[in-house]
Amino acid sequence: MTPSSAPDPASAPAATSPPTTVPPAEAPVRRSLPGNVVRGALIGVVETVPGVSGGTVALVVGIYDELINSAGHVVSAAKRLLLGPDRAAGFREHLAAVQWRIVIPVVIGMVAALLTVAGPMSHLVEDHPVVMRALFFGMVLASIGVPLRLAGGALRAREGAVVAVAAVLAFVLVSIPPTTVAPAPVLIVLAAMVAVSALLLPGLSGSFLLLTIGLYQPTLRAVDDLDIGYLSLFFLGAALGMVVIVKGLQWLLNHHHRVTMLALTGLMLGALRTLWPWQLEDRTLLAPEGDWWVQLLAAAAGAAVVLLLLVVDARVRARTGHGIQEEVRGIEGPEDERP
Repeated sequence: MTPSSAPDPASAPAATSPPTTVPPAEAPVRRSLPGNVVRGALIGVVETVPGVSGGTVALVVGIYDELINSAGHVVSAAKRLLLGPDRAAGFREHLAAVQWRIVIPVVIGMVAALLTVAGPMSHLVEDHPVVMRALFFGMVLASIGVPLRLAGGALRAREGAVVAVAAVLAFVLVSIPPTTVAPAPVLIVLAAMVAVSALLLPGLSGSFLLLTIGLYQPTLRAVDDLDIGYLSLFFLGAALGMVVIVKGLQWLLNHHHRVTMLALTGLMLGALRTLWPWQLEDRTLLAPEGDWWVQLLAAAAGAAVVLLLLVVDARVRARTGHGIQEEVRGIEGPEDERP
């Protein structure tokens, strides 16, 4: 009980013998390059589908925190290069902290997916909206346990309130009927900031929020037509959103990891509303109808895919000796464990 007593330091290594084989410097998960390309492809595919979040996939495949922290270091590197102090040294320091072994393959996978798989996927969503929503509903539902696992420990009443509030906010947000607006420059920048925020938040889809704001089709047309003016404004908003949201999420993950994961759990739970298979174009929810058992099977298949990914991830963790407690400690850092 007393920090200064001799038996406690002596007994600590024996009680925590497994970490002695994996020193703190090796805490990051060792993932294969092809595996990271596949993870990036999964994120890229779902980001084109309104209602499914790339952040959710990043959580499920176990690279969410690594991507947020790496993006935060990229933002910090740019800030140090522009504003100083020690511009060159600070720039190199932050870039060295980026987990390029994860980031580069993930980006390659995302781009490849957008150029190949995203088109057929969007056609499936358009041609079979009910079945595809059911499939994604099952996937997200099975994914809710991921941030809960990362939070660690039993859920207390006050923490349950965090989950509930986040769920209600997400539910209300995704209940807003879609609109159509003129793509004014200020609106394009703001919409891009919102969309990139959703990319980083599990449970919220950037494509879905663009659809809600009324800029989903104009943005797709701008990409198809290579509208440089529109795309320049959109990328400006995305960059501003990245600076604000990435650093904010990085700070929350570093200092309030458990509460952040519980809030993300609520966001995912509330956002399930948009994936309910039976709903009208104005997002009015309906009771199950028709061949409801087909949608049930699709949801079960989606859940099975996610559960399979989680089983594979658990086996990789067991083989590398990188458990959930090591992951949380690696994210929070030793300074956050101090009273």
